[in-house]
Amino acid sequence: MRKDYITVSLIAAFLFFAGCGGVKMHVKKGELRDVLPQEFVEKRYIQTIGIGAADESMCSKTQRRAASRNSAIVMAHYEMLSIVKGIKLVGGVTVEKAMETDSRILSVVDDYIKGTEIIQTEWTEDDGCVVTLRLDRKRFEEQIGEKFE
Repeated sequence: MRKDYITVSLIAAFLFFAGCGGVKMHVKKGELRDVLPQEFVEKRYIQTIGIGAADESMCSKTQRRAASRNSAIVMAHYEMLSIVKGIKLVGGVTVEKAMETDSRILSVVDDYIKGTEIIQTEWTEDDGCVVTLRLDRKRFEEQIGEKFE
């Protein structure tokens, strides 16, 4: 009886977490998929991906993977910043325009982009890397003190 309960609980947890978050795999059998979504804007989160490659002359697999991961994170942060700057605030002004006039918003955006959550890291067969970042929209609105349209 207890074994059945544990099995059912594990299956329920798996289905719950598989359905939440919306994280998709971008690497299949060691290769990048042919189609990669570049932006996920949802009610709760904004997600971006970054793709990084390493110098093939690096000595070890660990070095190549570390370098490609760092490169992918930088690219994903850049993509996230581009998306965030384009978000419209209530009143019609974009975050980018608000950043130009309010240094506090500029500082918050900078800190928030650097602090985005890494929710997935995948490596390709040649030690390239795909990183998925996520930003909580509600927390971001609270931090900048503005509502999104």
